Amino acid sequence: MITANLIDGFKLLGDAPKTVLQLRKLIVALAAAGKLTPKTQGKADSIFMLEMIDELKLALVQSGKRRTQNVDIEFSADALPAGLSSPYGFVRLGSVARIEKGLTGIKRAKPGPYPLVVTAEDRASCDHFDFDGTGAIVPLVSSAGHGKASLQRLHFQKGKFALGSILAAVFPHAPELISARFLFEYLTAFKEELLVSQMIGTANVSLSISRISDVPVPLVPPSVQCKVDELMALCDRLEMARTKREATRDRLTAASLARLNTPDSETFEDDVRFALGILPAITIRAEQIAQLRHTILNLAVSGKLASQDPNDEPASELLKRIATERARLVADRRIRVPKIPFFVNDTDIPAGLPQNWEMLPLSDVALVSDPNPSHRYPPYDGGTVPILSTQEFEGLDGWNPSTAKLVRAEFYESQNDLCRFSKGDIVFARKGRLGLPRFLPPLKRFTFSHTIFVIKPVAGILPSFLLWTLRRIEAVKWLTKEMNQNTGVPTLGKDKTERLPIALPPFAEQVRIVAKIEELMALCDRLEASLAVGYDTRARLLDALLREALRPSDYLAAAQPEKVASHG
Repeated sequence: MITANLIDGFKLLGDAPKTVLQLRKLIVALAAAGKLTPKTQGKADSIFMLEMIDELKLALVQSGKRRTQNVDIEFSADALPAGLSSPYGFVRLGSVARIEKGLTGIKRAKPGPYPLVVTAEDRASCDHFDFDGTGAIVPLVSSAGHGKASLQRLHFQKGKFALGSILAAVFPHAPELISARFLFEYLTAFKEELLVSQMIGTANVSLSISRISDVPVPLVPPSVQCKVDELMALCDRLEMARTKREATRDRLTAASLARLNTPDSETFEDDVRFALGILPAITIRAEQIAQLRHTILNLAVSGKLASQDPNDEPASELLKRIATERARLVADRRIRVPKIPFFVNDTDIPAGLPQNWEMLPLSDVALVSDPNPSHRYPPYDGGTVPILSTQEFEGLDGWNPSTAKLVRAEFYESQNDLCRFSKGDIVFARKGRLGLPRFLPPLKRFTFSHTIFVIKPVAGILPSFLLWTLRRIEAVKWLTKEMNQNTGVPTLGKDKTERLPIALPPFAEQVRIVAKIEELMALCDRLEASLAVGYDTRARLLDALLREALRPSDYLAAAQPEKVASHG
């Protein structure tokens, strides 16, 4: 495939955030498959590289810098990245490069004149250097944690630098033969197949030096590596151009939403139509849609999303009936009076709140229940009822009870008697991952762990309105400040939850607000679905490009020397 045709074809993948990353991977794949090498050059270069590597290995063994490799490795097709058929053969990374573990403890490092390579994208600084050379840097620990294998990024580093002890540097034995830059691009392009797949461990997932050494590396001629560098420079320019376009889109999105977040009553309807009209055209990332969702909820709780009707019963009258109901519940010892008085701060009141709305604490409009107040683990033996936690949360609204443990029916009955679960009750995460409110699961019988609160709206409060109110970023931020940080896992107390400020409109307006929210959220869902379809289409196009690019050519079989079949 001619490079110009490749670039033209790749434009079909559009301007998605990962487009350039995909292009980088395709370029490396072409190089590894011999598709960037002239037909007349492949055989000579491959034989020359193999002879040079053999001489280098012998010299290193004789000088004591390398141990004798007793067993050569013959890589199977399963060990290679998908689509690569080894026109020049593969060798162990450890046979063409030395791999050094970092020597500097990151937390104990003292700032200084030398760059300190860490797992983050930006370099830190250090008062000493560990290495002087050019290398590809590979993290040795998972970037995700929690027992999940993941590597967010590799690094390319030149000159004198310090290296964190949780990373390793790969230095080619013969940089003029196999460059560190090519190794960096190759390992980055196929990090999932070559590195992440080799990580082991349960709680602390890590990558060992020996496993990095066994990674298969293609013998790509230096001339092709230079071609890869040229194409990567083109990718750099494409990435810079995409970043500028993204910044422009972000400014347009922010400007459009800013007019809604600080609405002008005279132009508000026009501003809404403009924003909803332009956002589909400038939105290409999920986080941009998240900003739109956030704006919608802000408008809803400040009385700007639905129209006010002077004939609506004021929220103050609704509160009188709520107060009567709460007094009855207190008398029946179903609830207690909050220990901490409620005070409304100016920062808690949305700007321009309608006069017929009221500000009050969550405890005045809902009953907050702790289904497991003892916070003890119930007996699991003989259990038949799923006990749900945040682990069973699925998406924005759903549940996945298949992962839940089972408890005895007696625990379910005592919990149900305590909370009296009913339709419209809201589940709220109080530990670790805060918030994520949703309605009760569609199960006949269930219980909850100590990571959950159940919030039951009182009569006169539309459950869906309260649910959307609790989903606001500001609500989660307010409660996050109230979490107890002195425990192993930050935890939200019931008293603090009950003090969450709530802006309450008349009931009739609650109905109109929820209808408008659901209408606009459906638009957001369609935007997200269109993005997903676009991503899926681009993924299929990429697969097609890869298949075309890596399709074997007749000359490749002739160019592959027999001695490449096994090389360690």
